[in-house]
Parts: sequence; C-alpha cells; structure tokens
Amino acid sequence: MPLRSIIILVVLAVLLGGAASSCSTVDAGRVGVVTNLGAVQPVALPEGVHFIRPFLLSSIVKIDARLRTVKAKASSSSRDLQAVAAGVSVQYSLVGSLAPLIVQRFGNEMALEEGTLHPAIQESIKSVSSQYTAEELITKRAAVKLGVEEAISEFVEKTLKDKGVSGALRLANVAITDFEFSPEFNIAIEAKVRAEQEALKAENEKKTRITQAEAAAAEQRLNADAEAFQISAESKARADAIERESKALKSNPELVQLRIAEKWDGKLPTYTGNTLPLLNIK
Repeated sequence: MPLRSIIILVVLAVLLGGAASSCSTVDAGRVGVVTNLGAVQPVALPEGVHFIRPFLLSSIVKIDARLRTVKAKASSSSRDLQAVAAGVSVQYSLVGSLAPLIVQRFGNEMALEEGTLHPAIQESIKSVSSQYTAEELITKRAAVKLGVEEAISEFVEKTLKDKGVSGALRLANVAITDFEFSPEFNIAIEAKVRAEQEALKAENEKKTRITQAEAAAAEQRLNADAEAFQISAESKARADAIERESKALKSNPELVQLRIAEKWDGKLPTYTGNTLPLLNIK
C-alpha cells in the first residue's frame, strides 16, 4: 500500500476516533457536568447530544435530576425512655442548574445522599422522638411527622450551605413508614387497650341498665298517672251525679216516693201482728 494511502487512513481513523469521543449524550431526566482535564465546568448540560473535547480531554458526569427516594431506619428513645425504631422515607430531587457544584462538593448524587439525607434522618428521629412519649408517637403521628420533616429540612439546608451548595436539593415528601417498640412495651399497650375496652363495655352496660330502669320507672309513672286520672274522673262523675240527684230531690220531695215505687216488686211484706203498713204510691 502506498505511504500516502496509509497516511490518509491514519488521519481518517484519528478523525473518526476524535469525532466519536467528542460526542456524548445526556439522557432524559439527567443533567451533564463537563470536566476538562478534571476541572468542572460551571454550566450544566441539558438532556440531548453534546460535543466536548476529544481524546478524553473532556468527560461528562451525568447527574440524576429526577425524583428519588431514600429509605432509612433510625433508632432512638422516647421521652419516657422507651426504645424506638422508626422507618423513614424521603423523596427529593436535585436542582439541575446546581449540578456542577454538586459534582465539585460531593462527586455524585449517591455521595450527596450519604452526606446529607442519611445523617439528617438519624438526627431528626433522635431529636423529635425525645419530645414525645412512646404512646404519643403513635397517637400524635401527624405532629411527629411534621416535626421530623422540619428537622430533616433544616439539617439538609445547613449541610448544603456549609458546602456552598445551598438549595441544591429539594424535599418533596417525608413519610414515617413505621414505629417499632420493645416487646415489653407492646405487651403493656395491648393490656392497656384491653382494659380500656373492658371499661368502655362496662360503662355502656351501666348506661343501658340505667336507661332501661328509667324507662320502666317512666312507664310506671305514666300508668299511675293514668289510673289516678281515671279514679279522679270517676269520682268527679259520681259526685256530680249525687249532687244533681240531691238537687232534684230537694226541689221535688215526691221523687222519693217515685224511687221507692220503682224499686217495689209488687209484693207486700209479711209481718206478724195486725198492723199493715201503708204505701203512698201517688
């Protein structure tokens, strides 16, 4: 092969290799950070195809800017000195425009998680759990969650500010997935719940008995009132009848003889002796 042809092939190979090494793609949901001989460039690359310096003079570090989730378990003690283990889930995303600073200070998103979110979860659980009793951690779960979320946010922001990348991480949601207590505490809680249920049952039964007794007493009162009213009405009716008859007798004395005649069966009474009683039947 002529020397000229060899030179042309070598040049083409170099050009093709340079073109290939200078072309890079940033996937959707990520941002690219260019490093020239190790020096981080200040402008982040959006998703798409980009050209950089060939032959490994430049490289692209790809940072995930999508919503991510960190899960961790933290151990602590409650205000009443009960051992508590809490599972915490944190959703967050990185600010793409600050990706170069993230690479400079942390290296990548995984290192950022380890340096900020994991210690934030541990510290927030210890801080918040100590403010509540073990029972309150369950009954006041919403307040506990809010306290944990605020504590994580403050810890993360302080850490990022100290690193010179304030605002590089945005918290989307903080959730407490579960609380775990010692077996002795669980037994005590179950016993307390049973006692409260039995007390509530006894109270309900007592209220039922009182209600039934009150209903029976009310029924007796109603019956007594009805009987008394009937007796009173009958007595008044008899009194009115007697009064009317007395007035009638007073105004008409002959009515007495009429009443006697109405009740006479027509038979004369039998007497010993010669005296015969007379009956005025006018």
